[in-house]
Amino acid sequence: MAKGYGRGMPGMGGGMNMNMIKQAQKMQQDMLRMQQELQEKEYQAASGGGVVSATVNGKHELKNLVIDPEAVDPDDVEMLQDMIVAAVNEAMRAADADAANTMQSLTGGLNLGGLGL
Repeated sequence: MAKGYGRGMPGMGGGMNMNMIKQAQKMQQDMLRMQQELQEKEYQAASGGGVVSATVNGKHELKNLVIDPEAVDPDDVEMLQDMIVAAVNEAMRAADADAANTMQSLTGGLNLGGLGL
């Protein structure tokens, strides 16, 4: 067995102190609360000068789609389809950006992906 094996990390006093554990638990609780809040928020975007509007939630579910009758041209269905896709995608990007900004503000820019937080 290697010298010092099983004694904890050098300079760490044998383990994490209770204050650090409490701070990590609080951060995890705050992150869970924020994730729930983000999932319930709604994000809206429009395309085609506002003739198509999409609303999504933080779970990436389409909640509402509004199409102005002006946008309906039976001879150009592809244009309407493109406007719908554009509005939905923009609303999804807004949800993602809000989630990223919110989590970064909570973690202070720490990369916690490897910690499961």
